[in-house]
Amino acid sequence: MNYKQLLLLSVLGLSLLVNTGCPPVIIGAAAGVGVGAGTVAYVGGELKSTEKVSLDRAWGATQTAMGDLGFAITDRHKDVFNAELNARGVEVKKIRIALKKISDNSTELKIRVGVFGDEAKSQQILQAIKQRL
Repeated sequence: MNYKQLLLLSVLGLSLLVNTGCPPVIIGAAAGVGVGAGTVAYVGGELKSTEKVSLDRAWGATQTAMGDLGFAITDRHKDVFNAELNARGVEVKKIRIALKKISDNSTELKIRVGVFGDEAKSQQILQAIKQRL
């Protein structure tokens, strides 16, 4: 796909989103997740959630959840402030989960499924992670 085709698809996708009348952002309880756990938002194909746990605990739960869901982890790395896990599944081409330490007891998770995002699968992955926290 060349640059012009990508630009055209982006413009068309944006115009469809704007013209549907549906808000592109879902936050907190309106999304049916994250109640009492901080904020949750789905923006631009990426699900963002802030959890009240340490980076280490969120990292462990993320790795366990991905294994339990049957995704093959293709790459992972972690330092004191950030962590990232990449995985693949049978139907899902690429999954990227990025974790960022906000404080000692607060971690931001960002989940992207595929190139353009998949909200339903992102929500399923987030729920699996939360069950293991």
